[in-house]
Amino acid sequence: MLTCEEETSLLSSLQFGAEDGWLSSFYSCLIKKYDKENVVEAKFKELEKESSKSNPSSQSLMCTLKDNTDLLACKAEYYHQCGEYQKCFELTSTLLEKDPFHLKCTLVHLAAAMELGHSNELYLMACNLVKDYPQKALSWFAVGCYYYCIKKYDQSRRYFSKATSLDGTFPPAWIGFGNAYAVREEGDQAMSAYRTAARLFPGCHLPTLYIGMEYMRTHSFKLAEQFIMQAKAICPSDPLVYNELGVVAYHMKEYNKAVWWFEKTLALIPAPISEMWEPTVVNLAHAYRKLKMYHEAISFYEKALTLSTKSLSTYAGLAYTYHLQDNFTAAITYYHKALWLKPDDPFCTEMLNVALVDECRQGIDPKIDFC
Repeated sequence: MLTCEEETSLLSSLQFGAEDGWLSSFYSCLIKKYDKENVVEAKFKELEKESSKSNPSSQSLMCTLKDNTDLLACKAEYYHQCGEYQKCFELTSTLLEKDPFHLKCTLVHLAAAMELGHSNELYLMACNLVKDYPQKALSWFAVGCYYYCIKKYDQSRRYFSKATSLDGTFPPAWIGFGNAYAVREEGDQAMSAYRTAARLFPGCHLPTLYIGMEYMRTHSFKLAEQFIMQAKAICPSDPLVYNELGVVAYHMKEYNKAVWWFEKTLALIPAPISEMWEPTVVNLAHAYRKLKMYHEAISFYEKALTLSTKSLSTYAGLAYTYHLQDNFTAAITYYHKALWLKPDDPFCTEMLNVALVDECRQGIDPKIDFC
């Protein structure tokens, strides 16, 4: 319900005694984790440092707190927000072995399993949750996640809907409900779910961001920009928001602005950059190519290839950039690599033929008439 600033303000208004420093640090770990990486990491480390300062009578408390499941669940949530899904999944798996009934950890575990495509884990979790907690929204949300993961979106929508009917104040279910419509390009129903979530949870920027993304899908770029800027006002440190602003600017042919947004995105991502952010690097390369800054574009296309070697867009963009520089040999090489990934791609097929013709003509004296 609260924005990041409101949560911070609430926490600062609480009166803690001298001996309650650990409690203040603990609460600071429970609130939203949209700060910069070093700030959030410092919050977690602060509790560990407290143990060395504390007197022997409270030593046992601090040691316990360092391994506290609530605190470790917060750390897992932070890993998920950073896009470090494997690290998040490993931590939540360990925690659930210790405490199988920790529902906050269960939610983060489901989200990480979804991102990693672990459908078997989702199936087992959903079965156990429905058996143990048939009246909880989380249980049916897990079933929805399983069906979403295996791309059975109609069934996933049904179970996300059931989760919202059991608990109308469960944000993940509303967002999952909207996403299940959006992935099938059923925009009106998706927008309805996102708007409900945005109204119920004003402190969460994701529903507003997804509304903007839906407007972008329908080419309503001005409306998309307005909603994504609203999401940015709620959460000014989520890299995904800046990436989407860059995409909007690119579609509106504002390439300088797009470059600025994409560079801002990469500046907010914790190092090293994971494969999840490869599309942002490619987007930045595309924007540089549009600005005819070909050396910068090639540099970022090559950086994208270090993150993922299975992107058609990267190979096609790199080939086209070399083609624009009249480096036909390199262009032909990368068109072939792109067509190896998708043999029937019309753009690469056509441009490969053009590049082959251009290379054949290169070096021929234009004064010679072959007719």
